[in-house]
Amino acid sequence: MGDLKKFARYFRPYKKSLAVGVLCIFLSVVFGLLVPLYVGRAVDDLRADVTWRKITGYALTILGVSAVSGVFLFLQRRVLIGMSRHVEYDLRQDFFAHLQRLPVSFFHEHRTGDLMARATNDLAAVRQLAGPMVMYTMQTLFVVLIVLPLMLRINIRLTLLLFVTMPLVSLTVKFFGQQVHVRFEKIQEFFSRISARAQENFSGVRVVRAYAQEGPEIAAFKQLNREYADRNLHLVRISAVMRPLIQFLIGLGQVLILWYGGLLAIRGAITPGEFVELNLYLMRLIWPLIALGYVANLYQRGRASLKRMNAIFAVEPSIDDRPGVSARPDIRGRIEFRGLTFAYGEHSPAVLRDINLTIEAGQTVAFVGRTGSGKSTLMNLMPRITEAPSGMVFVDGVDVREYPLAQLRGAIGYVPQETFLFSETLAENVAFGVERAGRAEVEWAAEIAGLAEDVRGFPEGFDTLVGERGITLSGGQKQRTAIARAVMRQPRILILDDSLSAVDTYTEEKILAQLRGVMRERTSLIVSHRISTVRDADLICVLEEGRVVERGTHGELLAHGGEYAALYERQLLEEELAAS
Repeated sequence: MGDLKKFARYFRPYKKSLAVGVLCIFLSVVFGLLVPLYVGRAVDDLRADVTWRKITGYALTILGVSAVSGVFLFLQRRVLIGMSRHVEYDLRQDFFAHLQRLPVSFFHEHRTGDLMARATNDLAAVRQLAGPMVMYTMQTLFVVLIVLPLMLRINIRLTLLLFVTMPLVSLTVKFFGQQVHVRFEKIQEFFSRISARAQENFSGVRVVRAYAQEGPEIAAFKQLNREYADRNLHLVRISAVMRPLIQFLIGLGQVLILWYGGLLAIRGAITPGEFVELNLYLMRLIWPLIALGYVANLYQRGRASLKRMNAIFAVEPSIDDRPGVSARPDIRGRIEFRGLTFAYGEHSPAVLRDINLTIEAGQTVAFVGRTGSGKSTLMNLMPRITEAPSGMVFVDGVDVREYPLAQLRGAIGYVPQETFLFSETLAENVAFGVERAGRAEVEWAAEIAGLAEDVRGFPEGFDTLVGERGITLSGGQKQRTAIARAVMRQPRILILDDSLSAVDTYTEEKILAQLRGVMRERTSLIVSHRISTVRDADLICVLEEGRVVERGTHGELLAHGGEYAALYERQLLEEELAAS
């Protein structure tokens, strides 16, 4: 029930719509139940004296109340189903916004296909709770509450016959409803597996084709698809048994009433009109009672899906604004690491150890070291993509935790190791993160990143669609697009994490020459494996096993003859071998 209580808050903004919808249901039921009343009266009245005036009067009255009932039936559907779409919209917005706040580690642990299934398939099932289930539940409730007193008014014993089969209907709904809940929850989990498998194949289509695995992948997907279909068929069989069984039990009650009611009519205990009226009331009860099975189905499906969505909502963002944090003066770009020691888990080994480093605003600092030495981790701590321990990372003398995330990240232009582009145009990818970006600014950023010449060769220029994850671009073009995106923001702090690895040395030198003008005006942090990328930096730090083991300018480090000098010698030798 906790899941349903959380879901109930989505109805608060639409209390008026809910009230109006329920009122329309009530009025539709009331006017609809006037039809049996007038038909019963007509039967008794016309037995005594049949005239065209009476026939016309009763016909117009029945037609009128049916029309009014139909109008309120239309309104109830329009209001309540419309409300359910608004609830769906709010829930989808909250789900997406919540995912945006979750840490990167969460997405390492949860497959994209699974999250997509919860955001689409599960959300659609939850919407049924807000619309159709509310509508049919209230409709059933009003019909039962109004019809039973009307039937009791005609004959108590006859009405009580309904309770011979009513408990059986309730037990049937309860039993099959539980079966639906268990099976539907497993079906949704399996649908997540299918979605994840499809998403991974679409994203990794190049690898699949390169290894000629189309056939095995199709066969594997076919097996998953067949199992998903079989699970759904099991659910269909339950629904196929439930509804006819409910109809049979209701029909059994109807037979009892027809039999006993007929005897009472023959004996004169009730009039023929009352007998007809009572049977029409019974007919009005049939659909709501059958709808109980449908409502139980919707409820169990919706509850299973709501449980899966709430499992994601229950994950607390580990990186968020602290309570009471407010905007600070504009960031200038002075960075300090004070005794920084960092590990990814409480029981994990430290990735960074006792780093003490001050980077003045406007300074360019480079970080080199072997793979796994902690360079990217250090970069991720700046924009709080990974959370640093309190009191260890500072910007302008303020702990990064004391900045609002929007302000801190808004002052940083970050090009990560793994380049990601959106399925939009080149211009939209370059302008990502900038509210108002003109074409001139986009072209300027592209020129700085060394991308402009490539763009001029594209038939659509900056309006070229790059495809999912930039699949239509080369590795170097993707990296340069990412650099242009960072430069476009004109940030106070620029972070380039091995962002020139996919370009050749000539292109790298050209890009760096254009970037130097930009980097002079802001604090720049550069991570690279190439000495050529970092040699002009104001300060170069060499990381080894999470520690800064050497620091200095290019010339100072070469003169020192340590790890940096050895790396420089190895790269010179590699270049000579490549040239020979």
